[in-house]
Amino acid sequence: MNSFGLKKTNKILDRSEFVKLSKYGKKFQDHFFIVVFMPGETEYFRLGITVSKRVGNAVVRNRMKRLIREWFRVNKSILQGCWDVNVIAKKTAAGLTSHQVFMSLEKIFEKLGGLQD
Repeated sequence: MNSFGLKKTNKILDRSEFVKLSKYGKKFQDHFFIVVFMPGETEYFRLGITVSKRVGNAVVRNRMKRLIREWFRVNKSILQGCWDVNVIAKKTAAGLTSHQVFMSLEKIFEKLGGLQD
């Protein structure tokens, strides 16, 4: 019944995994987001989201996380393979509309080639 959301197995949750990803992963960025990625150790795509206090208050940060998760939920069919990805929101992302967030992430993942094996 809960096929629309991200399962726990599709999330990066441990700090050690975020540190490893930032240390060994490749980075792409635009004016609003930094995407750090590397091949994953599991057989599925995993997503981590980082939105620091510099982006805004709790309402702004939670909204940004919801929008990023929604983009991945809608576009999970183009994200194939076993990748670990961390999306980091920059301070400039705070005032974006949902459409602008989706377009920015779309452009970054087009540069990455959809992260296909």
